[in-house]
Amino acid sequence: MSAAGSPVAGGDEPARGPVEPSGLLDVLRVASVVLDAAGRIVLWSPQAEELFGYTAQEALGQYAARIMIHEQHVDLVVKLFADVMETGRDWAGAFPVRHRDGSTRLVEFRNMRLQDDRGEVYALGLCVDQSTVRRLERELALSTRMIEQSPIGLAVVDTELRYVSVNRALEGLNGIPAEEQIGRTVRELLPQLDADSVEAAMREVLATGRPVIDQRMVGRTPAHPDEDHAWSVSLYRLEDPNGAVLGLAGMAQDVTEQYRAGLETEAARRRLALIADASTRIGTTLDLDHTAWELADVAVPELADVAAVDLLDAVVKGHRSSLGPAESAVIRALAVQGPHAPDAVLAADPPGHVALYAPDRLVTECVRTAHPVMLPHVADEDLPRIARSPEAAELLRRAGVHSYLAVPLIARGEVLGALDLKRTGNPVPFGEDDLLLARELAARAAVQIDNARWYQNARDTALTLQRSLLPSHPPMTGGLEVASRYQPAGATSEVGGDWFDVIPLDGGKTALVVGDVMGSGITAATTMGRLRTATNTLASLDLDPALLLEHLDKITIGLDDAIATCVYAVHDPRLRQCHIANAGHLPPVRMHAGRAPELLDLPTGVPLGVGGVTFSTTTVDLEPGDRLVLYTDGLVETRRHPLDERLATLLDLLGGPDRPLEEVCDLLLRTLHEPDNSDDVALLIARVTESA
Repeated sequence: MSAAGSPVAGGDEPARGPVEPSGLLDVLRVASVVLDAAGRIVLWSPQAEELFGYTAQEALGQYAARIMIHEQHVDLVVKLFADVMETGRDWAGAFPVRHRDGSTRLVEFRNMRLQDDRGEVYALGLCVDQSTVRRLERELALSTRMIEQSPIGLAVVDTELRYVSVNRALEGLNGIPAEEQIGRTVRELLPQLDADSVEAAMREVLATGRPVIDQRMVGRTPAHPDEDHAWSVSLYRLEDPNGAVLGLAGMAQDVTEQYRAGLETEAARRRLALIADASTRIGTTLDLDHTAWELADVAVPELADVAAVDLLDAVVKGHRSSLGPAESAVIRALAVQGPHAPDAVLAADPPGHVALYAPDRLVTECVRTAHPVMLPHVADEDLPRIARSPEAAELLRRAGVHSYLAVPLIARGEVLGALDLKRTGNPVPFGEDDLLLARELAARAAVQIDNARWYQNARDTALTLQRSLLPSHPPMTGGLEVASRYQPAGATSEVGGDWFDVIPLDGGKTALVVGDVMGSGITAATTMGRLRTATNTLASLDLDPALLLEHLDKITIGLDDAIATCVYAVHDPRLRQCHIANAGHLPPVRMHAGRAPELLDLPTGVPLGVGGVTFSTTTVDLEPGDRLVLYTDGLVETRRHPLDERLATLLDLLGGPDRPLEEVCDLLLRTLHEPDNSDDVALLIARVTESA
């Protein structure tokens, strides 16, 4: 089919065959009548038969005025006919005509003179029912007004996707005069739109006839070259009455406000999701560094491309800090995150680093005033106020930092530090919504950071106390070579009350002690110190181990409901024996040269502090080269494994190749003590020397 829908034969000649109704003339049903010079009808079209009611047989040869015109208009019509025939000038007008059925109707006429090759003249009359003409005029006028006055942009494009018609609304949307759009394509007119997707949609509608309804487009036009707008676009195919494709009609409506509202709604949803995510991801432990990393990890990439968490060094050490207007800030970096901005990460202080920030630095201003500092658009001259050094400022410039935000971390009325945020890859500058989100994150995280800070300070205090209460012993004493270790609990728990001791006694004997006070924190460490002191005092009396534990039990009862387990052993190098008593503790391991390690079969006894139960002493032989391993339950107990299985693992490790005692200690701790174990460990290994 041709573009107009006509069948085409070879070359440019129309193919023979029936022609279907098509075009305006068929809608108007134009009747053709030809009169000779005398006014008789010589040609009569089917449309004339339809309009006037006479068949061709009835009309041909008749005077047209007699069968078509009312009597009162005959003279006028005859005069007009004569003027056309004499002068050759066309005439047009409307007359009431008489239908064969006797009714009258108004008919629009256009008359013109024709001449054949013999010089004969004829009159051609083109006739249309005036009501049909008026209806089409009304429809055309209505369509024209609808298109011109529509607030929705309307356009028609041909099959080559070139504009044929554009209304005023679309002219305003595109920002291009309508006459400049005619004959051009979307790609040519609006290069800042995604022309590929627009034209692909147009071609799909042309090919399939399936309309596109409310397809959203985002881009820029000459009407708004500096900001994105959104449009709702609908397309449908135009066809003539014969079904031939003429082109497309398109409608476009600016929906920028709805689009932006949708973006804001989506941004709000993401903010709420991020806050909810932060509530579950920040503060999973009481480790200060880990909590800071969690905050930085939540902020990237949803809020920033680079995030750093910095605390005032005085705050980390447990002191309050306030800065005067001219004071520099001593800041300790805890965490930095920015997987896709390596230069910006290099510009930040590495975790653990303490740096002095001058009073004019933005992070100093943030922690001094306890208010956020936001630079939506960072210029090169702003970088020295963000970076710690000129070299760092150059790295930030190279990284493309274009927007900056620092939010104070405030908990319980005290400024702890700042959350430092930068954007590099994200082209959108920080705005008020980002500021609200950052403040909410900082407020939630600051409480968790403060909890971790106080916990760490308390834990460090308890650990310092405990280490000060543990002995420092020579590697050789009383015929024994001794090695020991103390391992605090994992970061999620407080310091425990485990201890060990090596006590020289009269006669070359040595007392070996390992104990575990139930509980944790400073209270447990203090109780441990008091029991250790009591044990040292009682040991100087050279008491039998069982009797010493009975005295120690009575002392423990008086220590505010304290409970402890303990193994007390006295090595006598002269007798090559070891006398051991147990108060509810795990059994020691004896290692004979050339034999498999064994757990000593001792009466378990009850923990110290229970009271009312006697203890017993067991004597075991210890030859030169033999070893005795004493330990607390933190070395072997876990929540995932049976105790018997873990004790078997301990024996397997001790049964390996002979190693120095220090290496054995390291091996046991490295292999058996799990990082997340909530209990501390005391380990003491003694080997009988040849001189014994």
